[in-house]
Amino acid sequence: MSTVSSLLSGMAAVMTPTNFIASIIGVLIGTLTGVLPGLGITGALALLLPASYGLSPATAMIMFCGVYYGAMYGGSTTSILVNIPGEGASVVTCIEGYEMAKKGRAGAALAVAAIGSFIAGTMGTVGLTFFAPMLAKAALAFGPPEYFAIAILGLVLLFNISGKSPLKSALMVMIGLMVGTIGFDPMTGVSRFTMGIINLEDGIEFIIFTMGLYGVGEILASICKPEEQGEMMKFKFRDLYPNREELKRSLPAMFRGGILGFLIGLMPGPGMTISTFVSYAVEKRLSKHPEEWGHGAIEGVAGPESANNAANAAQMVPLLSLGLPFNSSGALLLAGFMIHGVAPGPMLMSTNPDLFWAIIASLYIGNVLLLIINLPLVGVFASLLKIPINILLPIVMVITFTGAYAINNSLFDLGLLLLFGVLGFILKQAKFDLAPLVIGMFLGSTIEKGLVQGMIISNGSFMTLLSRPLAGTMLKIGLAVLLFSILRSIYRAMKARKAAVV
Repeated sequence: MSTVSSLLSGMAAVMTPTNFIASIIGVLIGTLTGVLPGLGITGALALLLPASYGLSPATAMIMFCGVYYGAMYGGSTTSILVNIPGEGASVVTCIEGYEMAKKGRAGAALAVAAIGSFIAGTMGTVGLTFFAPMLAKAALAFGPPEYFAIAILGLVLLFNISGKSPLKSALMVMIGLMVGTIGFDPMTGVSRFTMGIINLEDGIEFIIFTMGLYGVGEILASICKPEEQGEMMKFKFRDLYPNREELKRSLPAMFRGGILGFLIGLMPGPGMTISTFVSYAVEKRLSKHPEEWGHGAIEGVAGPESANNAANAAQMVPLLSLGLPFNSSGALLLAGFMIHGVAPGPMLMSTNPDLFWAIIASLYIGNVLLLIINLPLVGVFASLLKIPINILLPIVMVITFTGAYAINNSLFDLGLLLLFGVLGFILKQAKFDLAPLVIGMFLGSTIEKGLVQGMIISNGSFMTLLSRPLAGTMLKIGLAVLLFSILRSIYRAMKARKAAVV
């Protein structure tokens, strides 16, 4: 049976009343949990696993896949509306999405995020359908040295993602790297920078860090300047959806984000979050409207949100083809499969083809359902910004604290949330950009683990790392980009000094 006919038979299985209802329930639960900061895919799947025991394997898998995709859609909502990332991969959406909301273009940003998610999610699912076994083998070529090299390259390329001052951005990256080293050493188990606080030994949760910096920091800033909020949040009904010019600028970014997200998502580890930063950097470099970046560029929402969802589909490639989860949400999805007696891997397609193609088909149908559900809700979500600030801020604060507590059920995390919120507020008042700080914290653990494990593999020889084809190439590109950036900064400084003298 050909791939197309197998896919059609899978769609027929999903469209049965029971399975179709399960898909709708899954995408609705995923969307709602994605909107709640801190819960995300992992929290939604963890809550849903016990409720699925009485379902047939096919119905349960279809519902799990709906949750998996739905949570990615919901994560952008709070990023755009109130500057609080729903999960790690929505952090970069805050940069331009929230600026659009302050200009009364929240509806357009939400609609573009939904359309981009649909287009890129479908692109990723097509790649999963036709190229899964081949791509899964390519993904396994990445080892610790490659993780280290790609993280270093990403750090070099992205450290000035939103800042105008390279020096300030570099400082923020270094602080982020230091925050990322708090906790146990990954190789020796030695406790570092914990100041004797047991709760810090496991490190700091990335989502707690970002929710504090962006969410609580923004709330504090709004409290200090309540008179500005009424002007920022006004919008008209015709502004709820993107106009022709915004769609024209967004579509190329969506397709580029879809391709980048799928390719980066194949890498083990935090591919979804990295893909959003890379997409943002690419769109910023290619933009014909550089003056809008940092002030509400529509491409800065379309590209990263598309990359996020394409990477989400790519993470399913190793899970279904090899039975290997590349992140925590994939691990929970694998647990759901195993609970129902389904063992993802090379034999799934041959031993249980009906179930395999039903899972693939559910991703296509779930994408369509999410677009149908989310586009009409744009007006509902955007209208939240009309709520008076003295009512909206307490609601947002309660939701933020609830999401932060739900991650580890820890009161200590709430203290960290407040601490990082104050830090974010101070940095914003001092005109520092938060994105480089988040990048440093996010990539810090990947750099450290990749370097230490890579040096063990190479018996302490860094030159051996450079001799590996993938790792060596990425490190050399990173070095070239760094030297170019330094020389360009020196040239600009000399040119400015010469112009001042004249």
